Amino acid sequence: VMNGSIPPDGNGLSPLLRHPLMIIHPPMLYLGYTGFVIPFSFAMAALIVGRVDDGWIRTTRRWSLVAWLFLGLGLILGGRWAHDVLGWGGYWAWDPVENAAFMPWLAGTAFLHSVMIQEKRGMFKMWNMFLIILTYLMIVYGTLIVRTGLLDSVHSFAESDIQWHFFGFTTFMILFSTFWATYRADNLRSNNYLTSIFSREAAFLINNFVIVAILLIIFLFTNYSLLSELFTGQEYGVGEATYEMAVGPLFGFLLLLMGVAPLTMWYRTSLKRLGRLASWPAIIATGTIVVLVLLGIHQIGALIGLWIVFFSGILTVLEYVKGAQARVKKGESWLVALGKLFQRNQRRYGGYLIHLGIIVMGFGIIGTEFFQEQTQVFLQSGEQVAIDNYILEFEKVEFMQLDDISAAQATTHVYDADGNFLRTLQPRTEVFETGEGMTHPDAISGLGKEFYVIMVNWEGVTADGATVRIYLTPLINWVWAGGFLFLFGTLIAAWPDELDQKIVVAERRRREIPAPAVS
Repeated sequence: VMNGSIPPDGNGLSPLLRHPLMIIHPPMLYLGYTGFVIPFSFAMAALIVGRVDDGWIRTTRRWSLVAWLFLGLGLILGGRWAHDVLGWGGYWAWDPVENAAFMPWLAGTAFLHSVMIQEKRGMFKMWNMFLIILTYLMIVYGTLIVRTGLLDSVHSFAESDIQWHFFGFTTFMILFSTFWATYRADNLRSNNYLTSIFSREAAFLINNFVIVAILLIIFLFTNYSLLSELFTGQEYGVGEATYEMAVGPLFGFLLLLMGVAPLTMWYRTSLKRLGRLASWPAIIATGTIVVLVLLGIHQIGALIGLWIVFFSGILTVLEYVKGAQARVKKGESWLVALGKLFQRNQRRYGGYLIHLGIIVMGFGIIGTEFFQEQTQVFLQSGEQVAIDNYILEFEKVEFMQLDDISAAQATTHVYDADGNFLRTLQPRTEVFETGEGMTHPDAISGLGKEFYVIMVNWEGVTADGATVRIYLTPLINWVWAGGFLFLFGTLIAAWPDELDQKIVVAERRRREIPAPAVS
């Protein structure tokens, strides 16, 4: 410009990013990434000054929860964006950038659970330091993946040659945090120890080990292409099926723990008590599975997953029923009693709502993973294709020119198996002046199933014919419903309550009391 020349225009915003969710999805992830810097900084400060009691945990609890919430919402919104834009009927593909945001969320999940044991029992101090350091390092790693294009991803829209700066910074932070954690190792010893494997402390610890195991598997698989090229000279990737086979059973075990852990007690829990509390939910879940088998569902993996979801879901709901029942006996209505539960113990019952949200999401994930159907076919005007209990009839294609977009929009009509009209769907495909293209699906969506239609490509499309792909995905909207429960539960758990305020005031007063004069 200074030399009098006008630079050429850039390519503009990628078509894939021209979606309403892109207004809030990136800021959510950014807030999650930056939010976890606060508890990490407090942890490092606590190590440096030698004050490794519970103070830094209580001070940063809400920072941690809110950062974890933003990161979780970013993941859910990203899944919805992928579902709406990428034209494949799903929402998660174990892409490196997806994993880069998921891994710090997993580490943060383990941290938020583990610090409760330090607050209650004075245990796991060194482990908690490790978890918050791991969370921060995963955030740095995630930034590296997104900003440098080090790994191929459908979510990479910019590249910077700054990987060596990140490697240097990450190495420094590992050495820095390891030095201080080792230096303060004596101060980080636990005040108490596990007395029984059947205790709440043990349940939390097992939860942590499983989450970290999932994180390590995802980290290894995400970087497998780099590692294989480094050691063999050839690049090999890990497919979705391998991810799901490796971490699916571990996620199932976590869902089971969500239901069982609230039944345990501090120090130790008798097996007789656990059996008594879990027996009826187990019987009801088993009966439900028997009914599903009789209805024709025979996939072993799906049946095991559904049993876990029903069992843990019933146990979680019963925690609310038991808590509210005591208040109902005193004359309160069920609605008022439930409201008082949240008001009196926000952390506990907000946490249960988060668990319920994850369980509901698990229900939806089982439906999408095991029972999705799809078909692809070229249709001309008046032709039909049937899938399950739906019939799609193709009518026409209209061609449009919209600013820098050339679009082809199909008009199709959907009927049920009896021929009753359900809805007109108009999927379209677009090509931009830059040569980039994208699809806009259209769908009939409900709690039971989603009937999702896309036009496959621009080539071969005529006014009276096009190739369409149909996805029939059961329970997918339960994934988004679980996301709403996750949001509300985290907000409740993070909201200031009377007990937290009293603890903060007492701690402040304790610090303000002057030390006795030395005579």
